[in-house]
Amino acid sequence: MIRPKCGGMELAAGLTGELEFEVSDADTAAALGSGDVPVLGTPRLVAWAEAATVASVANHLDDGQTSVGTHVALRHRAPSVVGTTITVRAELIDIDGVLLRFAVVAHDGEHEIAQGEVERAIVERERFLGKVTRQ
Repeated sequence: MIRPKCGGMELAAGLTGELEFEVSDADTAAALGSGDVPVLGTPRLVAWAEAATVASVANHLDDGQTSVGTHVALRHRAPSVVGTTITVRAELIDIDGVLLRFAVVAHDGEHEIAQGEVERAIVERERFLGKVTRQ
């Protein structure tokens, strides 16, 4: 049974996670194949947004539970060059059963570079992995 709590620490709207990253050559659109310019690639920014959501609920799930991404809607509004420090903040804004919805914002200290929403689902890790097709 999926229960959104851990040791009395209830999942609740308002939980936040914030992570900081420095854009490297490996994070650029050119390196990731999502463009040909040497600025932060949107696929990397999406991964960082998901990492912030994971961080926000990491200590609020039962042993054996994890969360998996189900939907991402992110507007990447401004370029960031190699060496820029990016802060990504996620806030849990809605819980609907096992579905968690987060508002995500990324900034470079001066400007908002992205905003959007990420949805994740709480799953039992072993049961989920049991559904994975092995090749």
